[in-house]
Amino acid sequence: MIITTTPSIEGRTILEYKGLVTGETIIGANFIKDFLAGIRDIIGGRSNSYEKVLRQAKDTSIREMMDRAQSMGANAIVGIDIDYETIGQGNSMLMVSCSGTAVVI
Repeated sequence: MIITTTPSIEGRTILEYKGLVTGETIIGANFIKDFLAGIRDIIGGRSNSYEKVLRQAKDTSIREMMDRAQSMGANAIVGIDIDYETIGQGNSMLMVSCSGTAVVI
């Protein structure tokens, strides 16, 4: 399946618009990751543990969106937007949501 943030796919014609598709993932960050990230913030550097969780959440959301598009009969998604938010008590949860338009090319 072709996915893109652009509203069209260069060299391809959109034959049919199937509709809006979304994918959502909420992942909790645990105490150890928070502690290690805090140390990294103090001494500098990147927080690999948070980056890994962020990538996993993004990949899961996109995969969910693609599954929904495929179930609608689409073979591509255009206009994808990915949003990241922290939610929950003390912002302890990471929410990644993505949306796009399912199409047939």
